[in-house]
Amino acid sequence: MKSRKMTPLDITMGSLFVALMAIGANIVAWVPFMVVGGVPITLQTFFAVLAGLVLGSRLGAMSMTVYMLVGLAGAPIFARFGGGFGSLLSPTFGFILSFILVAYVVGKLTENNRTLPRYVIAGIIGMTINYVFGTNWMYAAYVLWYGAPEGFSYSMAWAWMVAPLPKDLILSALAGVFAFRLERSVLSRSQLRRQQNEAA
Repeated sequence: MKSRKMTPLDITMGSLFVALMAIGANIVAWVPFMVVGGVPITLQTFFAVLAGLVLGSRLGAMSMTVYMLVGLAGAPIFARFGGGFGSLLSPTFGFILSFILVAYVVGKLTENNRTLPRYVIAGIIGMTINYVFGTNWMYAAYVLWYGAPEGFSYSMAWAWMVAPLPKDLILSALAGVFAFRLERSVLSRSQLRRQQNEAA
């Protein structure tokens, strides 16, 4: 793909997903019991997958990078209205980092094959990346620098992920279905796709 400059449309669409990630991160502010172990149950995985499917690999990854940087700069847009440079030490920061990779991989998988099965499979692959990267980071954080809870183990870290797994699995597949329908009805004829096709 040829490199191209960011356009106002790119900035607008990328900013939209930064805002969606902030909203999805803080659903636990209204439903505080949605925290299992140290892991808040959010809609971030859904929106990270959707960013890759809708925006493509380049813009999707850039929007997730901006989301991370804005949060690290101090804006309270991480889960439970967290933010600031100290978030780097949080056991769940690996999930935030993984969103960049999720959006990029999901976008790459679908940019040249915009079929419903590919969209759904890409969404599930994106969710898997999020879980593997984030859970291993969380385990390492608790063991190396954060202070593990009593009886903490690698299997316990994964056990915490069982609660949000059904939700994320279903929502990642639904993200694929939604993005495919959006592609067929709107995006395929949009200026965003024309710009991306011209740069390809």
